[in-house]
Amino acid sequence: MSNPLAVLPLALAAGGGRVDEYEAQQLVAAGLTLLQRSAPLVRALRGKRAAVLAPTSPAFVTALAACEGRGAVLVNPLAAPVEIAYQIEDADVGAVLTTSALAARLPAGTPAVLLDAAPRAARVIVDGSSSDVDLGSHFPLALEGDLDAPGRDEEAVVVYTSAMEGRPLGAVLTHRNLLANARSCVEAAGNRASDHVLALLPFSHLFGLTVTGTAPLLAGARVTTMARFHPGRAIEVLETHGITEVVGVPAVFKAVIAMLERRRGAHGRLLRSDALRVCICGGAALPVELQDRWFDATGVELRQGYGLTEAGPVCLFNRTDLPNRRGTLGVPFPRVQVRVGDPRSGAVVAPGVRGEICVRGDNVGPGYVRGGEAGLRHRDGWLGSGDEGVMRHDGTFGFLGVLKPMFTRNGFNIYPRELERVVGAMPGVRSVRVRAIPDPTREHDIALDVDGDVTAADVRAWCEARLSAYKQPTEVNVRDEGRATRDED
Repeated sequence: MSNPLAVLPLALAAGGGRVDEYEAQQLVAAGLTLLQRSAPLVRALRGKRAAVLAPTSPAFVTALAACEGRGAVLVNPLAAPVEIAYQIEDADVGAVLTTSALAARLPAGTPAVLLDAAPRAARVIVDGSSSDVDLGSHFPLALEGDLDAPGRDEEAVVVYTSAMEGRPLGAVLTHRNLLANARSCVEAAGNRASDHVLALLPFSHLFGLTVTGTAPLLAGARVTTMARFHPGRAIEVLETHGITEVVGVPAVFKAVIAMLERRRGAHGRLLRSDALRVCICGGAALPVELQDRWFDATGVELRQGYGLTEAGPVCLFNRTDLPNRRGTLGVPFPRVQVRVGDPRSGAVVAPGVRGEICVRGDNVGPGYVRGGEAGLRHRDGWLGSGDEGVMRHDGTFGFLGVLKPMFTRNGFNIYPRELERVVGAMPGVRSVRVRAIPDPTREHDIALDVDGDVTAADVRAWCEARLSAYKQPTEVNVRDEGRATRDED
Protein backbone atom coordinates (compact mmCIF):
# COMPACT_ATOMS: atom_id res chain seq x y z
CA MET A 1 0.00 0.00 0.00
CA SER A 2 1.69 3.22 -1.14
CA ASN A 3 -0.27 5.47 1.21
CA PRO A 4 -2.05 3.88 4.19
CA LEU A 5 -4.06 7.05 4.74
CA ALA A 6 -5.89 6.37 1.47
CA VAL A 7 -7.94 3.85 3.47
CA LEU A 8 -10.89 5.33 5.36
CA PRO A 9 -10.31 3.90 8.89
CA LEU A 10 -6.60 4.76 8.86
CA ALA A 11 -7.38 8.29 7.67
CA LEU A 12 -9.79 8.64 10.60
CA ALA A 13 -7.10 7.48 13.02
CA ALA A 14 -4.59 9.98 11.61
CA GLY A 15 -6.91 12.94 12.11
CA GLY A 16 -6.41 13.04 15.87
CA GLY A 17 -10.11 13.24 16.77
CA ARG A 18 -12.12 11.52 19.48
CA VAL A 19 -15.41 9.63 19.73
CA ASP A 20 -16.89 10.05 23.20
CA GLU A 21 -14.00 9.34 25.61
CA TYR A 22 -11.84 7.42 23.11
CA GLU A 23 -9.21 8.62 20.67
CA ALA A 24 -10.05 7.63 17.11
CA GLN A 25 -6.59 6.07 16.80
CA GLN A 26 -7.35 3.77 19.75
CA LEU A 27 -10.66 2.68 18.23
CA VAL A 28 -9.09 1.93 14.85
CA ALA A 29 -6.13 0.12 16.40
CA ALA A 30 -8.56 -2.09 18.34
CA GLY A 31 -10.30 -3.08 15.10
CA LEU A 32 -7.03 -3.99 13.39
CA THR A 33 -5.92 -5.91 16.49
CA LEU A 34 -9.13 -7.94 16.30
CA LEU A 35 -8.15 -9.18 12.84
CA GLN A 36 -4.61 -9.97 13.96
CA ARG A 37 -5.70 -11.98 17.01
CA SER A 38 -8.69 -13.95 15.76
CA ALA A 39 -7.87 -16.62 13.22
CA PRO A 40 -11.49 -17.92 13.20
CA LEU A 41 -12.73 -14.46 12.19
CA VAL A 42 -10.12 -14.14 9.43
CA ARG A 43 -11.14 -17.56 8.07
CA ALA A 44 -14.84 -16.61 8.15
CA LEU A 45 -14.11 -13.44 6.19
CA ARG A 46 -11.83 -14.99 3.58
CA GLY A 47 -13.10 -13.91 0.16
CA LYS A 48 -16.20 -12.28 1.64
CA ARG A 49 -17.48 -8.94 2.86
CA ALA A 50 -18.02 -8.03 6.50
CA ALA A 51 -21.12 -6.36 7.92
CA VAL A 52 -21.56 -3.84 10.72
CA LEU A 53 -24.80 -3.99 12.70
CA ALA A 54 -24.20 -1.58 15.56
CA PRO A 55 -25.61 1.56 17.13
CA THR A 56 -23.92 4.93 16.73
CA SER A 57 -21.07 4.55 19.22
CA PRO A 58 -17.28 4.30 19.49
CA ALA A 59 -17.62 0.56 18.79
CA PHE A 60 -18.87 1.41 15.29
CA VAL A 61 -15.45 2.86 14.42
CA THR A 62 -13.73 -0.26 15.78
CA ALA A 63 -16.05 -2.41 13.66
CA LEU A 64 -15.34 -0.34 10.56
CA ALA A 65 -11.59 -0.75 11.09
CA ALA A 66 -11.99 -4.52 11.54
CA CYS A 67 -13.51 -4.66 8.04
CA GLU A 68 -10.24 -3.32 6.56
CA GLY A 69 -9.43 -4.89 3.21
CA ARG A 70 -13.05 -5.65 2.27
CA GLY A 71 -16.33 -3.78 1.86
CA ALA A 72 -18.30 -3.20 5.06
CA VAL A 73 -22.04 -3.66 4.69
CA LEU A 74 -23.61 -1.01 6.95
CA VAL A 75 -26.83 -2.50 8.33
CA ASN A 76 -29.40 -0.22 9.93
CA PRO A 77 -30.04 -1.27 13.56
CA LEU A 78 -33.76 -0.66 12.86
CA ALA A 79 -33.78 -3.37 10.18
CA ALA A 80 -36.00 -6.43 10.63
CA PRO A 81 -34.38 -9.90 10.78
CA VAL A 82 -35.67 -10.72 7.28
CA GLU A 83 -34.05 -7.58 5.86
CA ILE A 84 -30.78 -8.34 7.65
CA ALA A 85 -30.75 -11.88 6.31
CA TYR A 86 -31.35 -10.62 2.76
CA GLN A 87 -28.44 -8.16 2.95
CA ILE A 88 -26.09 -10.78 4.41
CA GLU A 89 -26.89 -13.22 1.61
CA ASP A 90 -27.00 -10.67 -1.22
CA ALA A 91 -23.65 -9.10 -0.29
CA ASP A 92 -21.96 -12.44 0.50
CA VAL A 93 -21.14 -11.48 4.09
CA GLY A 94 -18.80 -13.76 6.01
CA ALA A 95 -19.20 -12.30 9.50
CA VAL A 96 -21.14 -9.55 11.27
CA LEU A 97 -19.65 -7.12 13.78
CA THR A 98 -22.42 -6.29 16.20
CA THR A 99 -23.54 -6.17 19.85
CA SER A 100 -25.23 -8.71 22.10
CA ALA A 101 -28.54 -6.85 21.91
CA LEU A 102 -28.58 -6.86 18.10
CA ALA A 103 -27.04 -10.28 17.50
CA ALA A 104 -30.40 -11.96 18.13
CA ARG A 105 -31.60 -10.55 14.79
CA LEU A 106 -28.96 -12.44 12.81
CA PRO A 107 -29.73 -15.68 10.96
CA ALA A 108 -28.83 -18.72 13.03
CA GLY A 109 -25.22 -19.76 12.64
CA THR A 110 -23.97 -16.44 11.28
CA PRO A 111 -20.37 -15.81 12.40
CA ALA A 112 -20.49 -12.80 14.69
CA VAL A 113 -18.23 -10.51 16.69
CA LEU A 114 -19.77 -8.96 19.81
CA LEU A 115 -18.31 -5.53 20.47
CA ASP A 116 -20.08 -4.65 23.73
CA ALA A 117 -16.71 -4.18 25.47
CA ALA A 118 -14.90 -2.50 22.56
CA PRO A 119 -12.32 -1.09 22.30
CA ARG A 120 -11.03 -3.15 25.22
CA ALA A 121 -12.26 -6.60 24.17
CA ALA A 122 -14.47 -8.53 21.76
CA ARG A 123 -16.13 -11.93 21.65
CA VAL A 124 -15.87 -13.92 18.42
CA ILE A 125 -18.51 -16.58 17.72
CA VAL A 126 -17.82 -18.86 14.76
CA ASP A 127 -19.25 -22.35 14.13
CA GLY A 128 -20.79 -22.44 17.58
CA SER A 129 -17.49 -21.77 19.36
CA SER A 130 -16.88 -18.59 21.34
CA SER A 131 -13.56 -16.94 22.13
CA ASP A 132 -12.70 -13.68 23.86
CA VAL A 133 -10.12 -11.40 22.25
CA ASP A 134 -8.16 -8.77 24.17
CA LEU A 135 -8.09 -5.57 22.14
CA GLY A 136 -6.73 -3.26 24.82
CA SER A 137 -3.06 -4.26 24.71
CA HIS A 138 -2.42 -3.22 21.12
CA PHE A 139 0.50 -1.02 20.17
CA PRO A 140 -0.06 2.53 18.88
CA LEU A 141 -0.48 2.82 15.13
CA ALA A 142 2.44 4.16 13.12
CA LEU A 143 0.60 6.39 10.66
CA GLU A 144 2.61 8.03 7.91
CA GLY A 145 1.28 9.33 4.64
CA ASP A 146 -0.36 12.22 2.84
CA LEU A 147 -3.49 13.31 4.70
CA ASP A 148 -4.89 14.82 1.50
CA ALA A 149 -4.17 11.90 -0.83
CA PRO A 150 -7.17 10.52 -2.76
CA GLY A 151 -8.75 7.42 -1.28
CA ARG A 152 -8.25 4.04 -2.88
CA ASP A 153 -10.60 2.91 -5.63
CA GLU A 154 -11.66 -0.15 -3.66
CA GLU A 155 -14.87 -0.95 -1.81
CA ALA A 156 -15.14 0.77 1.56
CA VAL A 157 -18.83 0.32 2.40
CA VAL A 158 -22.04 -1.09 0.99
CA VAL A 159 -25.32 0.59 1.98
CA TYR A 160 -28.67 -0.89 0.99
CA THR A 161 -31.29 1.33 -0.58
CA SER A 162 -34.61 0.21 -2.06
CA ALA A 163 -34.03 2.05 -5.33
CA MET A 164 -36.61 2.29 -8.12
CA GLU A 165 -38.21 -1.15 -8.14
CA GLY A 166 -38.63 -1.57 -4.40
CA ARG A 167 -36.13 -4.40 -4.02
CA PRO A 168 -33.12 -3.39 -1.90
CA LEU A 169 -29.89 -2.76 -3.79
CA GLY A 170 -26.45 -2.59 -2.19
CA ALA A 171 -24.92 0.74 -3.21
CA VAL A 172 -21.11 0.49 -3.29
CA LEU A 173 -18.96 3.40 -2.08
CA THR A 174 -15.17 3.36 -2.34
CA HIS A 175 -12.55 4.87 -0.05
CA ARG A 176 -12.12 7.58 -2.68
CA ASN A 177 -15.87 8.38 -2.64
CA LEU A 178 -16.14 8.64 1.15
CA LEU A 179 -12.92 10.52 1.78
CA ALA A 180 -13.67 12.98 -1.04
CA ASN A 181 -17.13 13.72 0.35
CA ALA A 182 -15.88 14.04 3.93
CA ARG A 183 -13.10 16.43 2.93
CA SER A 184 -15.64 18.53 1.04
CA CYS A 185 -17.72 18.54 4.22
CA VAL A 186 -14.77 19.76 6.29
CA GLU A 187 -14.47 22.72 3.91
CA ALA A 188 -18.18 23.50 3.49
CA ALA A 189 -19.09 23.15 7.18
CA GLY A 190 -15.88 24.76 8.41
CA ASN A 191 -14.92 21.78 10.58
CA ARG A 192 -11.85 22.31 12.78
CA ALA A 193 -10.02 20.56 15.58
CA SER A 194 -11.74 22.68 18.24
CA ASP A 195 -15.21 21.50 17.18
CA HIS A 196 -17.44 19.24 19.26
CA VAL A 197 -20.10 17.52 17.13
CA LEU A 198 -23.27 15.93 18.49
CA ALA A 199 -23.97 12.80 16.39
CA LEU A 200 -27.74 12.21 16.47
CA LEU A 201 -27.95 10.22 13.22
CA PRO A 202 -27.09 6.55 12.70
CA PHE A 203 -23.59 5.88 11.39
CA SER A 204 -25.20 3.13 9.28
CA HIS A 205 -26.71 5.99 7.23
CA LEU A 206 -24.11 7.82 5.12
CA PHE A 207 -25.48 11.22 6.16
CA GLY A 208 -24.64 10.34 9.75
CA LEU A 209 -21.34 8.60 8.99
CA THR A 210 -19.93 11.27 6.66
CA VAL A 211 -21.18 14.50 8.24
CA THR A 212 -21.18 13.63 11.95
CA GLY A 213 -18.41 11.01 11.97
CA THR A 214 -15.86 11.00 9.18
CA ALA A 215 -15.58 14.75 8.49
CA PRO A 216 -15.15 15.84 12.14
CA LEU A 217 -12.61 13.08 12.82
CA LEU A 218 -10.59 14.02 9.74
CA ALA A 219 -10.48 17.56 11.12
CA GLY A 220 -9.34 16.34 14.54
CA ALA A 221 -12.60 17.24 16.26
CA ARG A 222 -14.50 15.52 19.06
CA VAL A 223 -17.70 13.55 18.39
CA THR A 224 -20.27 12.79 21.08
CA THR A 225 -22.65 10.00 20.11
CA MET A 226 -26.26 9.38 21.03
CA ALA A 227 -27.31 5.85 20.13
CA ARG A 228 -30.98 6.67 20.62
CA PHE A 229 -32.34 10.17 20.03
CA HIS A 230 -34.36 11.87 22.75
CA PRO A 231 -35.03 15.63 22.45
CA GLY A 232 -34.66 16.35 26.18
CA ARG A 233 -31.33 14.56 26.36
CA ALA A 234 -30.17 16.29 23.17
CA ILE A 235 -30.95 19.70 24.68
CA GLU A 236 -29.07 18.78 27.85
CA VAL A 237 -25.99 17.79 25.87
CA LEU A 238 -26.20 20.89 23.67
CA GLU A 239 -26.27 23.12 26.75
CA THR A 240 -23.72 21.39 28.96
CA HIS A 241 -21.09 19.78 26.71
CA GLY A 242 -19.90 22.76 24.64
CA ILE A 243 -21.37 21.37 21.41
CA THR A 244 -20.40 23.48 18.40
CA GLU A 245 -22.21 21.51 15.68
CA VAL A 246 -25.41 19.49 15.55
CA VAL A 247 -26.74 17.56 12.56
CA GLY A 248 -30.15 15.99 12.06
CA VAL A 249 -33.17 15.40 9.88
CA PRO A 250 -36.21 17.74 10.03
CA ALA A 251 -38.01 15.47 12.52
CA VAL A 252 -35.09 15.79 14.95
CA PHE A 253 -35.08 19.58 14.83
CA LYS A 254 -38.88 19.70 15.10
CA ALA A 255 -38.75 17.62 18.27
CA VAL A 256 -35.98 19.73 19.81
CA ILE A 257 -37.60 23.05 18.94
CA ALA A 258 -40.97 21.91 20.27
CA MET A 259 -39.39 21.08 23.62
CA LEU A 260 -37.47 24.36 23.67
CA GLU A 261 -40.63 26.32 22.96
CA ARG A 262 -42.52 24.52 25.72
CA ARG A 263 -39.72 25.33 28.11
CA ARG A 264 -39.76 28.97 27.01
CA GLY A 265 -43.49 29.13 27.65
CA ALA A 266 -42.99 27.93 31.19
CA HIS A 267 -39.75 29.64 32.11
CA GLY A 268 -39.02 32.26 29.45
CA ARG A 269 -35.82 30.45 28.37
CA LEU A 270 -34.37 29.39 25.02
CA LEU A 271 -31.38 27.17 24.25
CA ARG A 272 -28.63 28.14 26.69
CA SER A 273 -25.49 27.65 24.62
CA ASP A 274 -22.77 30.07 23.58
CA ALA A 275 -20.76 27.38 21.78
CA LEU A 276 -23.22 26.23 19.10
CA ARG A 277 -22.32 27.69 15.70
CA VAL A 278 -23.26 25.14 12.98
CA CYS A 279 -26.63 23.40 12.57
CA ILE A 280 -27.12 21.14 9.55
CA CYS A 281 -30.33 19.51 8.31
CA GLY A 282 -30.89 17.00 5.51
CA GLY A 283 -32.64 13.76 4.65
CA ALA A 284 -35.99 15.38 3.80
CA ALA A 285 -37.45 18.71 2.75
CA LEU A 286 -36.89 21.40 5.39
CA PRO A 287 -39.74 23.90 5.87
CA VAL A 288 -38.67 27.56 6.00
CA GLU A 289 -40.97 27.96 8.99
CA LEU A 290 -38.83 25.48 10.94
CA GLN A 291 -35.66 27.31 9.95
CA ASP A 292 -37.21 30.55 11.22
CA ARG A 293 -38.26 28.98 14.52
CA TRP A 294 -34.85 27.39 15.03
CA PHE A 295 -33.03 30.67 14.50
CA ASP A 296 -35.39 32.51 16.86
CA ALA A 297 -34.78 29.91 19.59
CA THR A 298 -31.03 29.43 19.18
CA GLY A 299 -29.61 32.41 17.29
CA VAL A 300 -27.94 29.96 14.88
CA GLU A 301 -28.95 29.38 11.27
CA LEU A 302 -30.31 25.92 10.38
CA ARG A 303 -28.54 25.13 7.12
CA GLN A 304 -30.11 22.74 4.64
CA GLY A 305 -28.24 20.26 2.47
CA TYR A 306 -29.09 17.58 -0.05
CA GLY A 307 -27.60 14.25 -1.02
CA LEU A 308 -28.17 10.62 -1.90
CA THR A 309 -26.62 7.36 -0.78
CA GLU A 310 -25.03 6.67 -4.16
CA ALA A 311 -23.10 9.96 -3.92
CA GLY A 312 -21.43 9.59 -0.58
CA PRO A 313 -23.95 11.31 0.19
CA VAL A 314 -23.78 15.14 0.21
CA CYS A 315 -24.10 17.07 -3.07
CA LEU A 316 -25.57 20.47 -2.13
CA PHE A 317 -25.29 22.57 1.03
CA ASN A 318 -25.76 26.06 2.43
CA ARG A 319 -22.07 26.28 3.32
CA THR A 320 -21.02 28.17 6.43
CA ASP A 321 -18.83 30.72 4.66
CA LEU A 322 -21.84 32.01 2.70
CA PRO A 323 -25.11 33.58 3.89
CA ASN A 324 -27.73 30.93 4.63
CA ARG A 325 -30.43 30.96 1.96
CA ARG A 326 -33.44 29.61 3.81
CA GLY A 327 -35.73 27.49 1.68
CA THR A 328 -32.93 26.37 -0.66
CA LEU A 329 -30.63 23.36 -0.86
CA GLY A 330 -27.69 25.72 -1.14
CA VAL A 331 -24.90 25.45 -3.70
CA PRO A 332 -22.83 22.50 -4.97
CA PHE A 333 -20.49 20.90 -2.43
CA PRO A 334 -16.80 21.62 -3.05
CA ARG A 335 -15.55 19.53 -5.98
CA VAL A 336 -19.04 18.18 -6.68
CA GLN A 337 -20.76 19.16 -9.92
CA VAL A 338 -24.54 19.53 -9.92
CA ARG A 339 -26.88 20.36 -12.77
CA VAL A 340 -30.56 20.08 -13.63
CA GLY A 341 -31.43 18.03 -16.70
CA ASP A 342 -34.44 16.97 -18.69
CA PRO A 343 -35.62 13.67 -17.14
CA ARG A 344 -36.10 12.05 -20.56
CA SER A 345 -33.19 13.30 -22.67
CA GLY A 346 -30.72 14.27 -19.96
CA ALA A 347 -30.09 17.62 -21.69
CA VAL A 348 -29.24 20.49 -19.35
CA VAL A 349 -32.13 22.88 -18.75
CA ALA A 350 -31.88 26.62 -18.17
CA PRO A 351 -31.91 28.22 -14.72
CA GLY A 352 -35.47 28.48 -13.44
CA VAL A 353 -36.62 25.41 -15.39
CA ARG A 354 -37.53 22.32 -13.38
CA GLY A 355 -35.90 18.98 -14.12
CA GLU A 356 -33.94 16.11 -12.58
CA ILE A 357 -31.06 16.89 -10.22
CA CYS A 358 -27.91 15.21 -11.59
CA VAL A 359 -24.46 14.99 -9.99
CA ARG A 360 -20.92 13.89 -10.73
CA GLY A 361 -17.60 13.94 -8.90
CA ASP A 362 -15.27 11.75 -6.89
CA ASN A 363 -18.07 11.30 -4.35
CA VAL A 364 -20.23 9.28 -6.77
CA GLY A 365 -20.02 5.52 -6.25
CA PRO A 366 -19.36 2.98 -9.02
CA GLY A 367 -22.73 1.22 -8.77
CA TYR A 368 -24.35 -1.63 -6.86
CA VAL A 369 -23.45 -5.09 -5.61
CA ARG A 370 -25.88 -6.43 -8.24
CA GLY A 371 -29.09 -5.39 -9.98
CA GLY A 372 -27.86 -1.97 -11.04
CA GLU A 373 -30.41 -1.83 -13.86
CA ALA A 374 -33.05 -1.16 -11.19
CA GLY A 375 -31.01 1.59 -9.54
CA LEU A 376 -30.31 5.22 -10.30
CA ARG A 377 -29.24 5.91 -13.87
CA HIS A 378 -25.79 6.99 -15.02
CA ARG A 379 -25.85 8.98 -18.25
CA ASP A 380 -22.82 10.59 -19.91
CA GLY A 381 -20.90 10.51 -16.63
CA TRP A 382 -23.73 12.05 -14.59
CA LEU A 383 -25.78 10.28 -11.92
CA GLY A 384 -29.49 11.02 -12.06
CA SER A 385 -30.92 11.43 -8.56
CA GLY A 386 -34.56 10.67 -9.31
CA ASP A 387 -35.40 13.96 -7.57
CA GLU A 388 -36.93 17.01 -9.20
CA GLY A 389 -35.37 20.39 -8.65
CA VAL A 390 -34.44 23.74 -10.10
CA MET A 391 -31.30 25.84 -10.27
CA ARG A 392 -32.11 29.42 -9.50
CA HIS A 393 -30.46 32.39 -11.18
CA ASP A 394 -28.39 33.05 -8.03
CA GLY A 395 -26.78 29.60 -8.27
CA THR A 396 -28.73 28.00 -5.43
CA PHE A 397 -30.86 24.90 -5.95
CA GLY A 398 -34.41 24.16 -4.90
CA PHE A 399 -36.12 20.82 -4.24
CA LEU A 400 -39.46 20.35 -5.99
CA GLY A 401 -40.34 16.72 -5.29
CA VAL A 402 -39.43 13.21 -6.32
CA LEU A 403 -39.51 11.64 -9.76
CA LYS A 404 -38.79 8.19 -8.31
CA PRO A 405 -41.59 6.37 -6.46
CA MET A 406 -40.77 7.21 -2.84
CA PHE A 407 -41.43 9.55 0.07
CA THR A 408 -39.64 10.24 3.36
CA ARG A 409 -40.46 9.43 6.96
CA ASN A 410 -38.25 10.79 9.76
CA GLY A 411 -35.55 11.35 7.14
CA PHE A 412 -35.61 7.74 5.90
CA ASN A 413 -36.69 6.87 2.35
CA ILE A 414 -39.92 4.87 2.03
CA TYR A 415 -40.43 3.07 -1.29
CA PRO A 416 -44.09 2.06 -1.79
CA ARG A 417 -43.11 -0.69 -4.22
CA GLU A 418 -41.03 -2.38 -1.53
CA LEU A 419 -43.93 -2.39 0.94
CA GLU A 420 -46.33 -3.53 -1.78
CA ARG A 421 -43.99 -6.38 -2.69
CA VAL A 422 -43.57 -7.50 0.94
CA VAL A 423 -47.26 -7.30 1.89
CA GLY A 424 -48.32 -8.71 -1.48
CA ALA A 425 -46.39 -11.90 -0.66
CA MET A 426 -48.59 -12.51 2.40
CA PRO A 427 -50.94 -15.52 2.01
CA GLY A 428 -54.51 -14.33 1.48
CA VAL A 429 -53.57 -10.89 0.10
CA ARG A 430 -54.85 -10.22 -3.42
CA SER A 431 -53.69 -6.64 -3.80
CA VAL A 432 -52.13 -3.84 -1.77
CA ARG A 433 -51.64 -0.12 -2.25
CA VAL A 434 -49.35 2.12 -0.20
CA ARG A 435 -50.24 5.75 0.44
CA ALA A 436 -48.23 8.54 2.03
CA ILE A 437 -50.10 10.44 4.75
CA PRO A 438 -48.66 13.94 5.29
CA ASP A 439 -47.54 14.42 8.88
CA PRO A 440 -46.21 17.72 10.30
CA THR A 441 -43.67 16.00 12.55
CA ARG A 442 -42.48 12.91 10.65
CA GLU A 443 -42.91 14.26 7.05
CA HIS A 444 -45.21 11.33 6.22
CA ASP A 445 -46.92 8.38 7.78
CA ILE A 446 -47.80 5.17 5.93
CA ALA A 447 -51.22 3.82 4.98
CA LEU A 448 -51.85 0.36 3.53
CA ASP A 449 -55.02 -0.41 1.56
CA VAL A 450 -55.23 -4.21 1.39
CA ASP A 451 -57.70 -6.45 -0.41
CA GLY A 452 -57.71 -10.04 0.78
CA ASP A 453 -58.71 -12.72 3.27
CA VAL A 454 -56.67 -11.26 6.12
CA THR A 455 -57.18 -8.96 9.10
CA ALA A 456 -55.45 -5.68 9.84
CA ALA A 457 -53.76 -7.35 12.81
CA ASP A 458 -52.45 -10.08 10.50
CA VAL A 459 -50.98 -7.45 8.17
CA ARG A 460 -49.32 -5.62 11.04
CA ALA A 461 -47.74 -8.81 12.37
CA TRP A 462 -46.48 -9.66 8.87
CA CYS A 463 -44.92 -6.18 8.50
CA GLU A 464 -43.33 -6.25 11.96
CA ALA A 465 -41.50 -9.47 11.10
CA ARG A 466 -40.27 -8.32 7.68
CA LEU A 467 -39.82 -4.55 7.62
CA SER A 468 -37.66 -2.01 9.47
CA ALA A 469 -39.22 -0.08 12.32
CA TYR A 470 -39.44 3.11 10.25
CA LYS A 471 -41.37 1.25 7.49
CA GLN A 472 -44.20 0.07 9.76
CA PRO A 473 -47.67 1.26 8.63
CA THR A 474 -49.59 3.78 10.67
CA GLU A 475 -52.93 2.87 9.12
CA VAL A 476 -54.07 -0.49 7.73
CA ASN A 477 -57.33 -0.73 5.77
CA VAL A 478 -58.48 -4.23 4.77
CA ARG A 479 -61.28 -4.88 2.30
CA ASP A 480 -62.66 -8.33 1.49
CA GLU A 481 -65.79 -8.85 -0.66
CA GLY A 482 -67.56 -5.82 0.69
CA ARG A 483 -66.31 -6.23 4.28
CA ALA A 484 -63.99 -3.42 5.28
CA THR A 485 -61.91 -3.00 8.42
CA ARG A 486 -59.65 -0.22 9.49
CA ASP A 487 -56.86 -0.24 12.01
CA GLU A 488 -54.69 2.71 13.02
CA ASP A 489 -51.78 3.10 15.42
